[in-house]
Amino acid sequence: MGANIVLCDPHRALVIGHDRKRSLSPSNIFTPDIRAGLALLIAALSADGQSLIRNVVQIDRGYEKIDKRLRSLGADIQRIPEET
Repeated sequence: MGANIVLCDPHRALVIGHDRKRSLSPSNIFTPDIRAGLALLIAALSADGQSLIRNVVQIDRGYEKIDKRLRSLGADIQRIPEET
């Protein structure tokens, strides 16, 4: 997506500030867990264009109906069935 991220260890990542000179790029993303999933969701909403996040069941474990809640705040987000 174009962010500058430094992995400190398996449990911490440092996201270097965004200088507003360039936008995040849309991407197809697979979320590994709850916290990373929400961070990726926020990044996807900030990106210029359409992103696809897979394995959203991880996000759902900690943030019930997050898509509906964000949509009520004006987010352009929709849930599509995952292919099996």
